[in-house]
Amino acid sequence: MNSSSKIYSYIASQCRVDRKEKPVRGFVTISRQAGAGGITIGEKLAAYLDKQLPGMVHWTVFDKNLVDVVVNEHKLSERILPYMKEAKISEIDDMIENLFGIHPPQSTLVKRTTETILRLARMGRVILVGRGAPIITRDIKGGIHVRLVGSFGKRKEHIKEYYKLDNKAAEIFIKNEDLGRAQYLKTYFDQNIDDPLLYDLIVNTDKVSYEDAAILIGDTVIKRIKSQETILQKIEAMTY
Repeated sequence: MNSSSKIYSYIASQCRVDRKEKPVRGFVTISRQAGAGGITIGEKLAAYLDKQLPGMVHWTVFDKNLVDVVVNEHKLSERILPYMKEAKISEIDDMIENLFGIHPPQSTLVKRTTETILRLARMGRVILVGRGAPIITRDIKGGIHVRLVGSFGKRKEHIKEYYKLDNKAAEIFIKNEDLGRAQYLKTYFDQNIDDPLLYDLIVNTDKVSYEDAAILIGDTVIKRIKSQETILQKIEAMTY
C-alpha cells in the first residue's frame, strides 16, 4: 500500500470507528536526527502496534505525507507543497513569495500544520514524525514522545544506503536536515530540539537496532494506554 492509500485508509477507518469503544487510543511523536532511522522505525513501530493492539484503525505513520493531509484538510493549493519544508524560511523570501501569491505566509502554513497534527493525535493510532509534534501535542493524554539520535558516522552510512548518495552528498544532506529541523522548532515554537525534557524516550540507534527500538517504543505505548484505561475504569466505577 502506497503512502496516499495509507492516509485515506486511516481517515476512512477513523470515520467508521465507535469513539466510545476505546477512549484511550494513543499516539507517538518522533523527533529525529537525520539518518537516525525515523521513517524505518516509524514503519516497524506501526506494524508492531497493529499486532499488539489490533483494531479497526491501523496505526499509521505521518512523515513527509503529512503535508498532503494539511493541503487537503485546509483546501490549500498543491502548488505550495514545495514550500512546506521542515526548516526556517527566510523572512524576505516568505514576504516576497506571499506578496506574489506563491503561497500563504509561512506562519499560516505552520498554524495549519499544527491544527492537523492536533486533530490526528486526538484521533489516535498515529505516529507523527517531525514538525514540532512533541511540543504541539504535549497536553494531549496518551502520547509517547521520542527522540532518535546517533553518531554522525552511523547516520551518514544509513543516509548513503537509504537515498543512494555518495559520501559528500550524504554529509551535506545530514547537516542541512539537522539544521533545518532545529531552526524550525526554534523559530515557530521557541524550543531547543535537543532539550531532553521534551521527550519520554531518547533512543541511540547506534546502540539499539531499529527493530528493538520499535519494540521498546511500542511496549512503552502499550503500558501508557493500559495505565490510562485503568484510571478511566476506576473513575467510571466511582460515578455509579
